[in-house]
Amino acid sequence: MIEAVDLFCGAGGLTAGLRQTGIAVRAGYDIEESCRFAYEHNNHAQFIRQDVGEITGDDINGWYQDPNALRLLAGCAPCQPFSTYNQGKDTTKDKKWPLLGAFARLIREAQPELVTMENVPSVTKHQIYHDFVESLKDEGYYVWADTVKCIEYGLPQNRRRHVLLASKMGPIKLIPTTHSTPVTVKEAIGELEPIAAGALNPNDPLHRAATLSELNMKRIQHSVPGGSWKDWPKELVAKCHTKKSGVSYPSVYGRMRWEEPSPTMTTLCYGFGNGRFGHPEQDRALSLREAAMLQSFPKDYFFTPPEQPILFKKIGRMIGNAVPVRLGEIIGESFSEHIQGAPQAS
Repeated sequence: MIEAVDLFCGAGGLTAGLRQTGIAVRAGYDIEESCRFAYEHNNHAQFIRQDVGEITGDDINGWYQDPNALRLLAGCAPCQPFSTYNQGKDTTKDKKWPLLGAFARLIREAQPELVTMENVPSVTKHQIYHDFVESLKDEGYYVWADTVKCIEYGLPQNRRRHVLLASKMGPIKLIPTTHSTPVTVKEAIGELEPIAAGALNPNDPLHRAATLSELNMKRIQHSVPGGSWKDWPKELVAKCHTKKSGVSYPSVYGRMRWEEPSPTMTTLCYGFGNGRFGHPEQDRALSLREAAMLQSFPKDYFFTPPEQPILFKKIGRMIGNAVPVRLGEIIGESFSEHIQGAPQAS
């Protein structure tokens, strides 16, 4: 049996995936109080609002209940300082920068048998990541790390993430790819009921789409799946796209294709002008439910209490920042296979 604590847990994507493979996730830490309901309601684990930099290894070890279980410490330190969107910027002063170091400290103090970390691929370009890996090796962990194409594991989304697995029990690696053919947008969300821009499905408050201005309605009506703003009449094209610098942004104001995976879901994936987030057929952007399902959250995953209003920015942030549930499941399956073949720690 494996018990886990999830650092930087957010709305619970990683926790949900781990739980699907039988891992008992006891608690999640995050500073965003808005994530508490989603995390606790869907995962039956406790949410602790606390800065990871302020907790200790003893705090972590206090959550593990079974003395015979293997302990897993999991986490996705905030990726913004390492994102390609910040290339060329000095992000070392970002308050999120030291959090990977805090994760390493907690591993040294708690000494769990198993560790996993997930982040953007560009995290490997920074010395703090390599320091993190070396600290694991210094503590006696076997480490596997690589960039994962999530479509090769059944996520209906062109998302690439850097995944690290570490174990004190012996060499470890991610399970082999599970899908030779990508899961498409249609397979993921095609059965959801149609809705209009600015409307919602009364049976699912999360299946709602943002409103469109009159101009953006005309733009999406002239958009074709897989196309771009270059397909529009000239009078609809934004001035910034007519400039030389705008030519390199063909995916904004784009429609997805039914027969392909979606683009990477971001915190603004509900906005037509924020990427290729237009619905393949309907004249609107993705609904929040569709974005969540493309992140492999179950259709009945709740993000806010029923009595609270649905806020696009708040829930979009939870969805876009989440570890895809399917990737969490693959990580969990990798640990399960690992402990079946590894000698038990004494």
